[in-house]
Amino acid sequence: MGFSVGHVTREDTGVTVIYCGEQGAVAGVDVRGGGPGTRETDLLEPHNTVERVHAFLLAGGSAFGLAAADGVMRGLEEAGIGFPVFGEEIPGPRVPIVPGAVIFDLLAGPQRPSAADGEAALRAALAGHDATSGSVGAGTGACAGKVRGGVGTALVDVSPFSVAAVVVANPVGQVIDAETGRLFGAPGAPAVDVERFAAARSLAESFTESSRLNTTIGAVLTDAPLSKAQTKRLALAGHDGIARAVRPAHSPLDGDTLFAAASGVRSAEKGIGPAELASLSAAAADAVEAAIVDAVVSASPGLGLEAYSSLRAC
Repeated sequence: MGFSVGHVTREDTGVTVIYCGEQGAVAGVDVRGGGPGTRETDLLEPHNTVERVHAFLLAGGSAFGLAAADGVMRGLEEAGIGFPVFGEEIPGPRVPIVPGAVIFDLLAGPQRPSAADGEAALRAALAGHDATSGSVGAGTGACAGKVRGGVGTALVDVSPFSVAAVVVANPVGQVIDAETGRLFGAPGAPAVDVERFAAARSLAESFTESSRLNTTIGAVLTDAPLSKAQTKRLALAGHDGIARAVRPAHSPLDGDTLFAAASGVRSAEKGIGPAELASLSAAAADAVEAAIVDAVVSASPGLGLEAYSSLRAC
């Protein structure tokens, strides 16, 4: 599809970088949560000039984690990748375009992602795609309701195109139905022990009952040739996947943010037709939902948190 993922995992936080290739990808964004921590989202609006991005940053550390984007930019600049300020035909500076979003994981521990972490995650992505899910990268300190969250991925075939999602699941809301013990996003998956789940406590509950700050962030990726406005539509649709997998979603204390990027090479101004876009949008929601499930199922217990895997009924 033209994208690759790299992670840097620290003890209680981390960084995930999605590299969009040397030429970048047409991109958009949709922010639904009431407490977002973001970078370079305004330039992704369809009416603004810059059309292609070179990487996305997903990080822990709350607003501190946005510093990791400096390292991603530095690494891309050293590789000669970026927006040509004077155009492709005239030598001059290149500015890497690196939108980013962060999760609130400050209760997990004292570490904060740094610019060096961002640069290291970019190097990992440049070296090849890392498909690891669970308690890695930006999902290291994630808490999905009462259980440990993490990074999840999913791929949906929409022939002749594909739609993928890379999501850091760290919502205020629950991903498991307290009455049935089943995942909202995958009710057919094995249930957790309802009594043990009821006794589990989220990180926020361990500190205070009144303050819960989380966030689910990620990116929807496709090889379809979309216009900038159409990537916005894909990001919008992707949030339906959050709403299916998390109850409640998009709360005032979440910073839910989804990017979308298209690596297709057809004229970005033309894009694709409405019927094709409808199929891709449906796939975006499915991919995000499945990626959240993957993050939760793959997470391991730790940082004072139970995990889906440790609570499963025998």
